[in-house]
Amino acid sequence: MPRYDYECDTCGKRFEASHGYDAPLPTCPDGHTAVHRIITGAPRLLRGPAAPVSYRASKEELRRKWAEETPKLRKKMVDKLGEEAVSKFGGTLNATYDE
Repeated sequence: MPRYDYECDTCGKRFEASHGYDAPLPTCPDGHTAVHRIITGAPRLLRGPAAPVSYRASKEELRRKWAEETPKLRKKMVDKLGEEAVSKFGGTLNATYDE
């Protein structure tokens, strides 16, 4: 179950609660019912083609990184699913990229 962060409107206490998305709001640990969900920062995890490239990368840098990573990803997919499946359903994995 996902965990959500809440803040009590009455006492200001912050707390976490685990529940389903559609579940009603929980009560404060002190018993107050006026609470609201707060958004906290989430860590950034960059994987794949964007990992070592900044979000401010130029179009050329992103294209070079994509050209570098695509053959590796295609090989993994071929090893797992076979050449026929990747050729048929691979989409951009079947494209060639000029540097």
